[in-house]
Amino acid sequence: MTSLVSRAMATVSAQLGNPHGLLGKGVARMLNRTNRFAIDAAIDSAEVRPGQAVADIGFGGGVGLSVLLRRVGPDGTVHGVEISPDMAARARSRFAREIGTGQLRVLEGGLTELPLADASLDAAITVNTVYFVDELDRVCAELARVLRPAGRVVIGIGDPEAMARMPFTANGFRLRPVAGVSAALERAGLAVEHRVVDRRPIPAHLVIGRFAR
Repeated sequence: MTSLVSRAMATVSAQLGNPHGLLGKGVARMLNRTNRFAIDAAIDSAEVRPGQAVADIGFGGGVGLSVLLRRVGPDGTVHGVEISPDMAARARSRFAREIGTGQLRVLEGGLTELPLADASLDAAITVNTVYFVDELDRVCAELARVLRPAGRVVIGIGDPEAMARMPFTANGFRLRPVAGVSAALERAGLAVEHRVVDRRPIPAHLVIGRFAR
């Protein structure tokens, strides 16, 4: 029984990091529902405004793309970067009109090698993604690289202590302390602010980076 539970949790963890196949469709819907509060807070903290160029990196089910498209309006551009080909294909189907008008670009890629030009973004968010990468310094260096001088990046993570109590995080998750995420952004040359969104059972921490003025 223990081995069955362990295999089931490993499957859940793998899907959360890279949703795919039939199971991935259900995971996408779940991610949209459970991550929405943190995504909304991250977008607010990124101070996204009409006409900006912005990105949701690791957008999963795509709810963040919807919110960003509304925020930037018809004169802005949203870049959706996703490591899962299935989630990228899902977004291309769902947002075909916005892609056709050029308001949305859906790109396949990961946090450690973003398919975005230097200094191309006014704002970027990435929520519940850094658990699945080893090189946090490289992630933060990439986020800083694509940010414009007045831009803001927001990394959202679940409270590490609360997440450690979840059975699925024992398989394939790197639960990072807030201080570690903050320090990595600082090493990338960004000034850092930390905000907490109190939500049960897992509060969200938002680590906000910007270039010091």
